[in-house]
Amino acid sequence: MKPEARVRAIQSALERELAATHVVVVDHSASHAEHPGAAGGGHFEVLVVCDRFEGLGRVAAQRLVYRALADLMQTEIHALSMTTLTPAEWRARSEIRS
Repeated sequence: MKPEARVRAIQSALERELAATHVVVVDHSASHAEHPGAAGGGHFEVLVVCDRFEGLGRVAAQRLVYRALADLMQTEIHALSMTTLTPAEWRARSEIRS
């Protein structure tokens, strides 16, 4: 899968599986091109804002993300870092940036 297609697939899966209200996917694969394990997939960072994270701890929210991306984790994603936020947490961060 081409890099742009990987990003779209990740974003679509998170929006579809989690009903995420805001998703940002950053592809860091180019900076890891020589990494031995990266041949089978890319390196990505995601920000996911989702109502389903409400009341969950960080690890539980991350598990939901991993489940939503399970198929892609097998083929298209080698490494994934993530930030998971509820809509209220996202709004609070946005207010700080304003």
